[in-house]
Amino acid sequence: MKILGIETSCDETAAAVVENGRKVLSSVISSQIALHAKTGGVVPEVAAREHVPQMIPVIEEALKKADLKLEEIDAIAVTAGPGLLSSLIIGFTTGMGLAKALEKPLIPVHHVAGHMYANFLQTSDEIQFPFVTLTVSGGHNELYLLREHLGFEKLGETLDDAAGEAFDKVAVLLGLPYPGGPAISKVAKNGDQMKIRFPRARLGKESLDFSFSGLKTAVLVEVKAEFAREGKLSDQFIADCAASFQEAVCDVLVSKLLFAAKKYKVCELHLAGGVSANKRLRELLMSQIQVQKFNENLKVRFSQELSYCTDNAAMIAGVAYYYFQKNPGKYSANPAFFPNPQLHILNTFENEK
Repeated sequence: MKILGIETSCDETAAAVVENGRKVLSSVISSQIALHAKTGGVVPEVAAREHVPQMIPVIEEALKKADLKLEEIDAIAVTAGPGLLSSLIIGFTTGMGLAKALEKPLIPVHHVAGHMYANFLQTSDEIQFPFVTLTVSGGHNELYLLREHLGFEKLGETLDDAAGEAFDKVAVLLGLPYPGGPAISKVAKNGDQMKIRFPRARLGKESLDFSFSGLKTAVLVEVKAEFAREGKLSDQFIADCAASFQEAVCDVLVSKLLFAAKKYKVCELHLAGGVSANKRLRELLMSQIQVQKFNENLKVRFSQELSYCTDNAAMIAGVAYYYFQKNPGKYSANPAFFPNPQLHILNTFENEK
């Protein structure tokens, strides 16, 4: 089954063709990073306007790279939320129009589910249940347990800021460019991760929730103190602060993921989302698995292709295959059953269970 995926949840205009949920035939992304770097973050209406001229060319390029005609696509998958409403509407209505014109099924996909299933792209091995997934990006920070395909059980979530959001804001404090994650990771290589002992919000012994607002405040306090002492931020201070901040974030993320893995006796554990591309996060996860002596048969998944960590349409087309296999009768070839895209976009996992 060949599915055309469309993703416009934030500032990436993306289209991809994926076969049977795993084989990526094409994946095209038009990035707006340069545009939003001017404001140090995404301006929703600016992002939405930029999707409009990029949408059709991106879809055409995805079909060309897959060596397929539009009529050869079996279904259309589109991100239905969560995300920036004005951006989501561009992709959703495009998908709805294509599905109606082609008389193909339209499969609305939850954005976070896409991130979870991105780890299965370009793989062929059998998926072992149960597994826990930590999805961590600029807008999402959740732990989910899956005992079966699409059986999402939320174990924890951020109570304030997602880790990616914290990376972006701390980068601004340190005078680093947008996006903050790659910028902090780069300068942290020259820093001492133990130089500043930033706080870790554990939120209780059994808690699987996250909080990073206090950590951001702690970085602000250090930056102000350094300015008061030196009148500027030296390159070494920036490197040490970035490394120490990164370590604090990774420490909390890894500890809660491993706690969940032990508690639910999982066969696999996964990292997903944009922050899962962070090299230190991956290193710490693998080292702690060794230190804590997990079962050697435990399968650890994170995408080897970094473009599948950040927002992309391949993950949307990939997970859509499992949506369709679970309930093919749900997806009409006449998508007039979505008379109000805005209301459908606002639906969340509760509608998928």
